[in-house]
Amino acid sequence: MKRILVVEDEVALQYLLKDELNEEGFEVSLAANGREALRMLKEDEARGQIPEIVILDVRMPEMDGLETMGHILKEKFKTKVIIHSAYSQFRDDYLAQVADAYVVKSHDMSVLKSRIKDLLGE
Repeated sequence: MKRILVVEDEVALQYLLKDELNEEGFEVSLAANGREALRMLKEDEARGQIPEIVILDVRMPEMDGLETMGHILKEKFKTKVIIHSAYSQFRDDYLAQVADAYVVKSHDMSVLKSRIKDLLGE
C-alpha cells in the first residue's frame, strides 16, 4: 500500500483528505504543521518507511509549507512533494517550483488525486 503524509493545519480538511485518499487505497498519515511533518519523516526514514508522497499546505503555524519543502530538500528525503494551497500566487515561489506538483485547493479532489496517480506512475 502506498503511503501519503498530509501536512495541513485545518483539521476538517485533514480528515477529508484522509478519507478521500483512503478510499483510493492509500495509507494516510496526518501532520498539523511543518515541524511535526519533519519529525514524522525522520522517524519514518529511520524505519525505512518514507511515504511516497507528501502533500503540503502552504500557510500553517510554526513552519509553513515552503519552509518545510526547503527542509525536505535539504534532508534529501526520497519522497515526492505536492504543494496543496488555496493561494495560486505561491506557484511562482522557487521552492514551490521545485515541488513535484502544485495543486490549488478545491472542493473537487479529482485534480489532486490525478496528480498523485501521475507521480506514482499509476
